[in-house]
Amino acid sequence: MKVDSREVKRLLEEMADLPEEVMKDAAPFMKKKTPIRSGNAQSKTNLKNKTTVLADYAYADRLDNGWSRQAPNGFTDPTIDYIDQQVGIRVRRL
Repeated sequence: MKVDSREVKRLLEEMADLPEEVMKDAAPFMKKKTPIRSGNAQSKTNLKNKTTVLADYAYADRLDNGWSRQAPNGFTDPTIDYIDQQVGIRVRRL
């Protein structure tokens, strides 16, 4: 069996951008899942360093653990599920 190394290299190069692409979509998803009262939580939920979604406010843990009736399941777990789904979709496209 012979493997075309050019094709493997091409696939690896395409996969190198995967984390940034997925997180670019995951940040607005997480922001949308974040409860709204004054808008502070959503305005302080942002993409940082192209691969990290940061909820940068003191009560993020409380909101993520069901403190708000608007998001009883929090926002981290749904975002993780979304990321898993998006990675699967993108990998299947390769």
